[in-house]
Amino acid sequence: MSSRKRVFQISGLKDAQRKGQLLRAIKQLGGVYIGGPIYKESTTHLIVPCAALSEKFLAACAGGKWIVTPEYVLDSMKHHGWMPESRYEVNLPVQSPGTSNPLRTWREKVTRREVTGAFQDWLVLLTLTDLTRRDIISRILKAGRAVVYLQRPASIAITHVMSQNMLLDDPADDSTSLDQLALHLLGTAYRALKWSPGRPDHESNGYADDMDSSSENVIADTEGVGSALDIGLLSGLQSKLEDYVGKAEKLKQKKGPVDSGVQSFYLSCPFSQRAPAELWNVGVLLECSFFPTALEELQNSLHPGLIPAPSHVQALMQHALDGTAEPYSLSMFSQTLHNILRCNSPWGSPAYAKYYQNILQCPECKAGVWSLLSTSFRFCMSSTATCHALPSSPHPDLIRFHCDLQKFILKLFQVELHAMNSGLASGGPWSTVLASSFWPMWERSTLLSKAVQQLVNLLVEAHRWAHSCPESEVVVLVQELLEMVLELWCQAHSILNRPLVDKSLQELGEHIAILSLAIDMAPEALSGLISGIRCCTLRVATADALFRFICRRHVIATGTEPLSLRKIVSTYVKALGSLCGRRPTTDPSPPRPRAEPTSASCASQKPGSGSKGSECVDGPGKENIPRGLNRVNAAGETLLHRACKRDQVETLLHILAQPGTDVNVKDHAGWTPLHEACNHGSSLCVRALLEHSPTLQLASQVGGVSPLHDALLNGHVPIAKMLLQYGGSDLLKIHDKFGRTPLDLVPTATLREELRHCASEGDSLTSAANTIQEVQDLGLVEGCSWLLLCLLLAYREQHNLPDGGGGPAPLHLPPIQAHMLLSHGAGAVTHGWPNAKATQLAHDLEVLLGMQRYLEGLAPALRHCQGAHTQLLVEELEGLRTDGEVLLVPSAAD
Repeated sequence: MSSRKRVFQISGLKDAQRKGQLLRAIKQLGGVYIGGPIYKESTTHLIVPCAALSEKFLAACAGGKWIVTPEYVLDSMKHHGWMPESRYEVNLPVQSPGTSNPLRTWREKVTRREVTGAFQDWLVLLTLTDLTRRDIISRILKAGRAVVYLQRPASIAITHVMSQNMLLDDPADDSTSLDQLALHLLGTAYRALKWSPGRPDHESNGYADDMDSSSENVIADTEGVGSALDIGLLSGLQSKLEDYVGKAEKLKQKKGPVDSGVQSFYLSCPFSQRAPAELWNVGVLLECSFFPTALEELQNSLHPGLIPAPSHVQALMQHALDGTAEPYSLSMFSQTLHNILRCNSPWGSPAYAKYYQNILQCPECKAGVWSLLSTSFRFCMSSTATCHALPSSPHPDLIRFHCDLQKFILKLFQVELHAMNSGLASGGPWSTVLASSFWPMWERSTLLSKAVQQLVNLLVEAHRWAHSCPESEVVVLVQELLEMVLELWCQAHSILNRPLVDKSLQELGEHIAILSLAIDMAPEALSGLISGIRCCTLRVATADALFRFICRRHVIATGTEPLSLRKIVSTYVKALGSLCGRRPTTDPSPPRPRAEPTSASCASQKPGSGSKGSECVDGPGKENIPRGLNRVNAAGETLLHRACKRDQVETLLHILAQPGTDVNVKDHAGWTPLHEACNHGSSLCVRALLEHSPTLQLASQVGGVSPLHDALLNGHVPIAKMLLQYGGSDLLKIHDKFGRTPLDLVPTATLREELRHCASEGDSLTSAANTIQEVQDLGLVEGCSWLLLCLLLAYREQHNLPDGGGGPAPLHLPPIQAHMLLSHGAGAVTHGWPNAKATQLAHDLEVLLGMQRYLEGLAPALRHCQGAHTQLLVEELEGLRTDGEVLLVPSAAD
């Protein structure tokens, strides 16, 4: 039992504080909690304070599950491990002496496989008029492995009939059907206890204890929340979430104590443009090639305010890079550089920054600090892509010098950033050595400057190289350099243009993803690359882009909507389930993803050109681009709209072949090309869109009108059937502004049945992943599971999602506010909220509180997968559900 996953449900516990303790303990001990009033078959343990006639109690007894007291979990928490259940099993004979314990009897019979359940071999016909009671009795019977029929079968002999709350096979017995089930399960113990389960028509239902004011049900208290939003509750929820977001952001921005290693460089002295007289002999020694002696003379003469001539430092740099210097000279030169920085910090004067730019560059190429630094990194990686030829067989001491040089330059950047954050630097961020090394004057508005792109390329190559040389420090240093570059650029732009920062980080993440897939990095190297990105926003963007590109490679749609928690746990997890059915490719070099063209790569066009912006450097030739591809008419319609209206399928396919085509583009009224094709009966275009556009949005609406509504309103039934065969029954649930579903627009029952049949075919196709029991390509699924796990954890950190009531700051939702969020939806609740982060948090909380329905659609292949990353992902998804349940526990303040 110790190796099996424990899945808990709770029944009859009304103490919210005690329930909160149980939920937190279950999570910390590695168990799983399932909330709600309905019994679940996956339950292994039911927690009850005492025996009571409830659905969960009877169903757990019928299924042979453990029924234990709350002390089982609390004592296990104290001992940091699960205790034996037998000591805590609810014992009915204690309450009724002289009777055996039927709970243990049924559990032992099921464990020994004498029976599969307490109602084995029962064939029950349920014809109860009370639907609520019928569902409850049906679940209890099915938990005991009875077969339940709602209509009398033609060729099967029914053993029990339950109608109008009576067991008609025993008409003399006037007990209710629940009494009969309890009597069968508990025997004489039930008689001795003298329970009073009540009747369904009474106000208090003994069997529906979980539907009372218990926080175990997500909606604990609905009083005061009607069909319309309560202004007071709405204001309270808004204030609570805004306060939470504010506290979380302050905690993230709170800086620790100043690093003493950085603060020791804070010496500001007058800058001298000329070397003092005491250094005149250093130049003479260098001219005579007495490098060790010159270094000793320079080292002994350094003090605050004294700055060596750039030509002297460059001569020493040239000697060190040539590979002819002795180990003592290399070590002495590294120490000299650090002493120069210690005595002359670059934030003291703009002239200091210019000085460091002069000395920290390749003596031969003189191409700047970044050129020297990238050459040093590539030299350590045994790469030939350096600014000039370096020693082909480097000595370990020379490698060590290059590492020291890299650390020195990073220390220089660190000093600049710390001075800037502390308000000690003058001249702003663009006057620093770091900024001038990566952004020329004309590239400061973009994060992806030429130097930054080279840095990202170097990072990807370093991770790939480090896979075969894990002891090297190069990867760590390159990662630290990228973090400093991001910190400076984001600080320079975030105050005035935060959207630009977010968009730039998103583009950088996609750039990293494209580079990683283009060189086919090993999963281990890819894992280190993502994990090493400290910027949470960039880590989210990179993992998101990688997963989307992999799905695109396997022709799996992931949608075009912005990233959110809902998209991760629904769209992305569903896509991962589809990947379970993909067989390993026999091609050792899979096709590389094609990078979408960016604005920077587009060639300039003459004014008035019909294909303006359509020709790109890496794109197709001019003769292959449809005329007027990006031209928009007065209604906002693109060539794609017009082709769909006219059923010009050849033009449509030509457009879809162009890189970067947005198949869901909208005109001024919000109509998509699919809307136009359905409206005008362009069946060939509809089929082409469905077959060649994996990101096609079938459920897009304008005033509630979906493409399916459009097709049926205009009598295009074949198109409607086509949509349902691809989109499934979810399309039938869409309501227009009048509250009509697509089936409400169908005049005949025969046609409605045909449409339902087409929807069923679509469900069988879209749910193909749910029928896959085994993973076909474990390496692919494991890699994608790891990506999703990284994405999920980074998203939680980025958006300050609470973790079991904790997280970056405490958050407790009163049950009545949680009900409002779930019943009305985050979209309606947050309408008009000015705080975008609080709005996003509300949408994410709605997903957290409703995680159960997302987990129910999890592909069986993912649950059964033995891969470590996939198992961790499934556990994290289960943890999200538990976090949602814990959040619903009222706090003392509530």
